[in-house]
Parts: sequence; C-alpha cells; structure tokens
Amino acid sequence: METKQVKVAITGTGFIASGLVAAINAAPDLMVHKVLTRRKLENISMIPAEYLTHSISEFLQGADLVVECSGDVHHGTEVILEAFSKALPVVTMNAELQVTTGSYLSQCGYLTEAEGDQPGSLAALAENAVAMGFSPLVYGNIKGFLNLNPSIEEMRYWSKRNGLSLQMVTSFTDGTKVQIEQALVANGLGADIVTRGLKGIAADSLEIGANQLAEAATEYGQPISDYLLCPSGPPGVFLTGTHQSEQAAALEYFKMGQGPYYTLTQPFHLCHLEILKTIRRVHRGESVLLNNGATPRVGVAAVSKRNLNPEEVIPKGIGSFQVRGEVVCLDQEPDHIPIGLLRNAVLKRQVEEGKILTMDDVELEESAATRAWFASVGGNPNEATV
Repeated sequence: METKQVKVAITGTGFIASGLVAAINAAPDLMVHKVLTRRKLENISMIPAEYLTHSISEFLQGADLVVECSGDVHHGTEVILEAFSKALPVVTMNAELQVTTGSYLSQCGYLTEAEGDQPGSLAALAENAVAMGFSPLVYGNIKGFLNLNPSIEEMRYWSKRNGLSLQMVTSFTDGTKVQIEQALVANGLGADIVTRGLKGIAADSLEIGANQLAEAATEYGQPISDYLLCPSGPPGVFLTGTHQSEQAAALEYFKMGQGPYYTLTQPFHLCHLEILKTIRRVHRGESVLLNNGATPRVGVAAVSKRNLNPEEVIPKGIGSFQVRGEVVCLDQEPDHIPIGLLRNAVLKRQVEEGKILTMDDVELEESAATRAWFASVGGNPNEATV
C-alpha cells in the first residue's frame, strides 16, 4: 500500500529554504506543499515557481506541517500563530525567533526547533547521551573565529564569497548567533549560564576546553550552556558530562579517556539536510525535540557596538552594525531589549558603546512579536493574537 506523502509548507526563500525544497523533492515520503515569500516572485530563481505564494491562507490550506526558516522574528511569529490557528505543527530553524517569542508560541501549539542547526543538534546529542546513562554538565558550541565589531567591508566580502546575506554573515561573526543558539539551549535543556555573554573559552583543543567548561559547571553546581573558541575544532557541537564510576574501565577501553569528564561530539551540522529528520519525528507523533520552554531563564540583549544617537533608527538588530546580541539572565536584566525585537526601532536617547539597550532607550515597532514577548514575561497572553 502506497504511503501518503507528508505535505510540508516552508516559509522563506533563502539558503536554508532553497536547500530544504531540494532535499524534500528527493525524499519519497515528503512533498513540498507551498513556499511562503514576501519577495517578488520573479526575483526567486532557486525555488520552482509553482511552489511560491504570497498568500498565508494558500500557504496553509492543505498542509500537514509548517517549517519556519525565514530567519525573521516578526514575520515568523505571525505565520506560526496563523499555523496554530489551523492546528498545524511547526518546525523551526529559527533560533532567533525561538529565544524571542518561542516561549509564548510553545504554549499555543506544537513548536520544535529542528536538528541541523547547533541548538537542535545539541538537543539530539543530549537525548542520545542521556539514553546511554551520561549526566550532562556542558552543552557546548564550537566557534573557530569571532570579531565582536567587524567592518562592513569585511562582511560584504564574506557575504559575497559564501553566498549568504550580509546580516547573516555579520551575526555569525560578531557572536550574536552563538549567543542566541546557546540561550535557546539553556532554556530548552534546563541549563544555566555562568556569566553574562558566556565564558567562550579559547582553547587549543576541544578536549582541553571541554574539560575546563566541565570544571566550571561542577563548581557552579548546575549544567551550563556555553561555547569554545577553538579553531582546530570541528564545525559541530559537543556535550561533556559524567558517568557511573562502574563504567569507567569500559569507557576508557572505548577510547573516551580516564574521566571523570567525558566528551561526546557531533562534528557536523548539516542544516536543511537534517530538518528532514525532525519533520519525520513530528509526523510520527513524537515529543518536541527543543524549544525555548514556557519559563525561560535567559534572553539575548542588544548591546551597542558604538555610540547610538537620539532619533537614530535600527532597521534590524540581528546582523546590524549598530548592536550585537549577548546572553543575559532575565532576572538580572529585566528591562533589556531583546535583540530579536529590534525592527525599525527608534532611539529615544543616546546610548553609549557597550551598553545594554533598555525599554527606556528605544521605541519599538508594534507587532505580534512584541506582544508575544511582553506576554511571555508577565503580560496578558491575549495581547499576542494576530
């Protein structure tokens, strides 16, 4: 008997979405339903025209599942709320959205981050590690290079060379992306952070750095979410933890070292190729892999890269040359502006370089995303309706 294909509706037409369309078209159990875009259709060459639509209702009608990978917090929040109104499950590859509005959205319907980006890959690695009896201490990301305030000329070069948007390349380079990823991991996997902005230990080897972070977690008394700056490390994720003393000899025989800390790695993250695994997970009715959780403990604040002036406009915070993202504890910085909310935001007063932007510093654009954020930190959840 022929199995019915899962109809997947995709938001976005960038690198991830285009790759996902191609991957689904090669999968016999899946099919592309529609691809939602805000761009002019004639300007899109990497996705077949018959999939493209500007209409959210056409996009959702007849779909089995939605994959949100637009990279846009505000638009993504609106689309997900519409999908939930149709009782559709949603998979994201949009950590920016998850740490900004994901806590509210997670209470409205089935919402999970996908494998393929570092947070989803870490969640899958943790699931596997715990099943084998490991007790996680460090949920770790690996970065080879960071420049907290890169020049626009540098970023334009790497954007063109890698075929990625200028904003995306900038957010990778200035550390915003890793801060967002590890905030999602902390909230979703029940870990803490040991310092604002994370430790980000520079290490000559993954093993040395992982052990240093494990020692920090042991001293702190809780599992932590953090990253290593390790140019020799693989482009993936790692988990460092402990195991039962009775297994020490076996783990040494398995080339895991003498302990007490053991590091498991996934030395790759294959983005859109791995989303297929999460789509199938959802279709099988399995539990959420990862989301920001109903009660987040950390957020990602906007920190000024330079002096910002009154009436200056921030078109978009993530990937800008005005601000970068930094993980903060919500109870320590209750008035911070989440970097994901900054869209056409207007400065009300001067903000000095290196300062966290607060609610008193900017006028935010009204949107479902801003309403969802305030609802998730103590407001009225009904304010987040579209």
